[in-house]
Amino acid sequence: MELSWLVVLRTFVAIVVGIPLALSLIGVSLLTRFRIAAAMVVGAALVGFAAWPLAKPAEVLGAVTLFTGDITLLDATSCVILAFLSGLLAYFVSYPHGRQIAPLAAPTGLAVWAFRTGDMTSLLRTNYTLTQRQALYATLRWEGFFWLLIVAAGYFGVLTAQNLCGSKSAPTQPNNTHNPKANKVLSIATAIVATIVITQFAIGIFAQDVKMPDSQVGSVVGQPSVGQVAFAVLLSFGIAAFVVKKFLDVSYIFPAMAAAALTFFAITFFAAKQDVLEHMIQTWPVAFFTRATCAILPLQMVTFAAIGSIAGYWVAIKYTYWRKHGG
Repeated sequence: MELSWLVVLRTFVAIVVGIPLALSLIGVSLLTRFRIAAAMVVGAALVGFAAWPLAKPAEVLGAVTLFTGDITLLDATSCVILAFLSGLLAYFVSYPHGRQIAPLAAPTGLAVWAFRTGDMTSLLRTNYTLTQRQALYATLRWEGFFWLLIVAAGYFGVLTAQNLCGSKSAPTQPNNTHNPKANKVLSIATAIVATIVITQFAIGIFAQDVKMPDSQVGSVVGQPSVGQVAFAVLLSFGIAAFVVKKFLDVSYIFPAMAAAALTFFAITFFAAKQDVLEHMIQTWPVAFFTRATCAILPLQMVTFAAIGSIAGYWVAIKYTYWRKHGG
């Protein structure tokens, strides 16, 4: 888990080479790809590497989580500040499209942690009794909101930079002149619920490892690899953000927020119920879970959900433009 130049190099290559190459497949211009890569490098540097000592688990193969107590209040505050600074700086390196691109900075930094952390199985191996599992899940069900706070800090850094520049750029979510304000709250609530439903189903499809039948819970699934987790969460939230933008005209902010709610929902109803816990402890090894969403750390869920939501939102906008002008 120690920081190495190999980790730095792989991260740099993935951001500067892999991501722009992927974006080229959907027609994103070279200059825009460069701006996106630059914003993500800022996030990886300030949050992913500079803040890593603040969140690094004490155990060599441990998971990044609040439950272990490795992250103190001072550490958490410092992470929030660095996330804010990453959004602020990313706005300027991706100018004049900072408002649209710079929100990627903070979740990119967290993604570095999400790839380096241990997984949910590593937590369960050291918390194998019923009492320990109950205490673990009692913390994890709320933990997504903390990681969401760090993502939000990066976003507020972007807004601060925009205000410093006096920019009049269009808001992330265009105004709906055809949609009364009274319906806006309903649209947001519907978008959050729809995101939870879509992603709970989609992650179960995309993040499957070994799947086994079970007489009490229907089936159990093995611990997905971090690559599977990243792919499944990114794609699932990308689909959800696309859908809610296309049909409800709702910003990526709300699908991203739904990630913390999804973690709470999955743990509360599919992992932490006492009869389910007792059955899983008695019947299955620690690497098996009742749902794929229960096998994903809150850090991983929120991180990849934020990136996927931003991507899905802008793909929806590009798709709508293509239908109007190029279809």
